[in-house]
Order: sequence, then C-alpha cells, then structure tokens
Amino acid sequence: MLVADWILQVIHWGSALVGLFAFVHALLQRSDAYQAADRRTKPIWLLITGGATIAMVLFEVQGAGFIFWVPAMAAALVYLVDVRPRLIEVQRGNRNW
Repeated sequence: MLVADWILQVIHWGSALVGLFAFVHALLQRSDAYQAADRRTKPIWLLITGGATIAMVLFEVQGAGFIFWVPAMAAALVYLVDVRPRLIEVQRGNRNW
C-alpha cells in the first residue's frame, strides 16, 4: 500500500470521527438552545450531522464517492464552526466584561 493510500485512509476515518463528534454534540444539547441561538431545530441538526457521519463512513475520499463525501464533510463543519459556538454561547450566557 502506498503512502498516499494511507493518508487517504486517515482522512477518511478522521472525517468520520469529526462527523461523529458533531452528531454527539448535537445530541447532548438542550432543544430550546437551538431556538435561542436562532438556528434550526435539534431534530434537523441530528438528521444533518447523523446523515453526514453515515455518508463519510460509506463513501471514500477518492473516486466517485467523493461527490457525496464533500457535502457531508461540509455539513459537519458547518455545525462545528457555526452552530456549536452559538449553542455554547447561549447556554453559558454572554459574559462580556
């Protein structure tokens, strides 16, 4: 197996872990926090992050599956970069000094 193949496998399974982290985080948050953060509802984010995780496990980073892997990774990253910080901010309260 070539080094490039190993790197692609690390990316493939690493991205699946990112999706799993996003799903578990979405699962553990309060439902009302999503509304307070002005984001979609908890069930919608569970579907998005869960579906993204499944897609990243099923489809490889290389080949034809790449067309499904990219949007799945983008969906998980949107949750982690946009939704997660707002949920944390809403649940902790805004502590500006």
